[in-house]
Amino acid sequence: MSTKPTTTDFEWTAEDQRAVDTVRVLAADAVQKVGNGHPGTAMSLAPAAYTLFQKVMRHDPADANWTGRDRFVLSVGHSSLTLYIQLYLAGFGLELDDLKAFRTFGSKTPGHPEYGHTTGVETTTGPLGQGVANAVGMAMAARYERGLFDPRAAAGTSPFDHHVYCIAGDGCLQEGISAEASSTAGHQKLGNLIMLWDDNHISIEGDTETAVSEDTLKRYEAYGWHVQRVAPKENGDLDPVALHEALEAAKAETERPSFIAMRSIIAWPAPNAQNTEAAHGSALGADEVAATKRVLRFDPEKSFEVSDEVLAHTRGALDRGRELRSEWEKQYAAWRTANPEHAALFDRVAAGELPEGWQEALPVFETGKAVATRAASGKVLQALGAVVPELWGGSADLAGSNNTTIDKTSSFLPAGNPLPEADPYGRTIHFGIREHAMAAEMNGIQLHGNTRIYGGTFLVFSDYMRNAVRLSALMHLPVTYVWTHDSIGLGEDGPTHQPVEHLAALRAIPGLNLVRPADANETVVAWREIMRRWTKVYGKGAPHGLALTRQGVPTYELNENAARGGYVLAEAEGGEPQVILIGTGSEVQLAVEAREQLQAAGVPTRVVSVPCVEWFEEQDEAYRESVLPRAVRARVAVEAGIGLTWYRFVGDAGRIVSLEHFGASADGKVLFREFGFTADAVAEAARESLAAAQR
Repeated sequence: MSTKPTTTDFEWTAEDQRAVDTVRVLAADAVQKVGNGHPGTAMSLAPAAYTLFQKVMRHDPADANWTGRDRFVLSVGHSSLTLYIQLYLAGFGLELDDLKAFRTFGSKTPGHPEYGHTTGVETTTGPLGQGVANAVGMAMAARYERGLFDPRAAAGTSPFDHHVYCIAGDGCLQEGISAEASSTAGHQKLGNLIMLWDDNHISIEGDTETAVSEDTLKRYEAYGWHVQRVAPKENGDLDPVALHEALEAAKAETERPSFIAMRSIIAWPAPNAQNTEAAHGSALGADEVAATKRVLRFDPEKSFEVSDEVLAHTRGALDRGRELRSEWEKQYAAWRTANPEHAALFDRVAAGELPEGWQEALPVFETGKAVATRAASGKVLQALGAVVPELWGGSADLAGSNNTTIDKTSSFLPAGNPLPEADPYGRTIHFGIREHAMAAEMNGIQLHGNTRIYGGTFLVFSDYMRNAVRLSALMHLPVTYVWTHDSIGLGEDGPTHQPVEHLAALRAIPGLNLVRPADANETVVAWREIMRRWTKVYGKGAPHGLALTRQGVPTYELNENAARGGYVLAEAEGGEPQVILIGTGSEVQLAVEAREQLQAAGVPTRVVSVPCVEWFEEQDEAYRESVLPRAVRARVAVEAGIGLTWYRFVGDAGRIVSLEHFGASADGKVLFREFGFTADAVAEAARESLAAAQR
């Protein structure tokens, strides 16, 4: 553990201390006014957050999205006031009335920080540990961004060099996702990542001794982090001078991520509430708020008291930000002059545009040939990788199965890694067997900006990732999840690895587009549409999940209407359709075979492929009616999973061929036959639906 001091010109004035004390009474007042919230951590962390925003971080409150800024992640999202009050004091756009409206409908200060809702909030946090993984992803993205635009610059000299700061708490570090992400950060030697741990020994159930006894600092040393411990002042308050020394030492450490442990007292200096679990998630009470104000020399009769002197002092961050940005812009201009090709690439990527002619690189697959959609996806990724350098990603140790290796010769690994393909700026990420952290790191990568990210694993393991996937959707982040082995068709690995409920469960996440292509050519169209839909504009983007087969499936002629989510794959012959067969993924072939039987029996039958329910429902009513006309009540939906998705599509006369139980260990073809996924079963369901429609 490092204890090396750093000499700085750091000053801590009476104005700084008064500003920190103002933070504390604002936190107490905001929670007291609304009657609920988390005052204690915001009070105790005030010196740390203030030091970061006023003394350490490179940011410009007048432009919260400045490319050269440092990033800040509040992993302890329940302590959102820790961030909101600093945004207010520094001049990011929040004002006192916003703090007064804390946790109320329509306010800019919701209970947990929300990306896109409040200027200066870099990510949505709340589920503990997610922010830690977001920060790791941001640090990874910063390194890849540097490799894209300025790979030859000496360390610390590039306009793309910056730091990622994260404040985490006891709860964050107890969550397994933070262990996954922290292990990744140490392995990747992310020297641009600095995490401050609020070691206050308190959780909702009381002293953390109820649940934790490990030596956290030694754990982070074992991960490969640079570790420091900052002692508090004699009165128990955080020591900003010691903290600043630790931060400067962390910034000087470029070969390892840095972990700074801060021993704090929750709700300090509330006379009776400090160091209690009640201060974690409850208002202090009017008497305790008044008592705290007396300790800090504030008028107990006044609420939300901010002196003009304090605000003028903290809004100096605007002047400092302007100066920092001016210095950066000179550096940036010099880089552009010296690197015109990289500057042109940056301009295109920053604008969210794809390179001219990128679609021409995509393959088209021969019809009739059986190709696994995971294999087709791999071919598409390799084709895209050759023309879209900002696209990168990998897998949770399943690259050979997921077909997610975009470049076999280039692995995102730090200098010193012994593998021959190791490259600090490599294209292929080895996330390790860490699905949950992978998903949250992908969120952080996308939030950082200027790259496009994908990550793969088996569909059944999307359960491990679900909270992070949900946050992708909540934040409108255009990340791409590559989920393979999408049904019982994967075969002998058995029910633990065979998804059954997963397709329906993922479709239940608002804002997530789940794409299950029927064949290789639908996979091409799916990837092209995902790339086309990528956007940097908050509220316009959306995450996508690809559900892909392990087994080969027949290849049909490429149809651009697959990008509309649903389309007529095979039209009825001999008249208007009497029955419609709806399929997704590997079951489309069953619908096609069943159609042949029904057509031979004189029943005009239409086959509709629905690779993406969400895309289809975006289409106008006229298009949807042209594909699924209401007049045709006889319908069958077939999908090798639970049928929950399809009831609204088949109607009262329709039938669903689905799987309402877990799978088994056997060859995939055997399982399809034994569990009723055959063309005969689909044709029989169609006859039943025709009979029901005629009643």
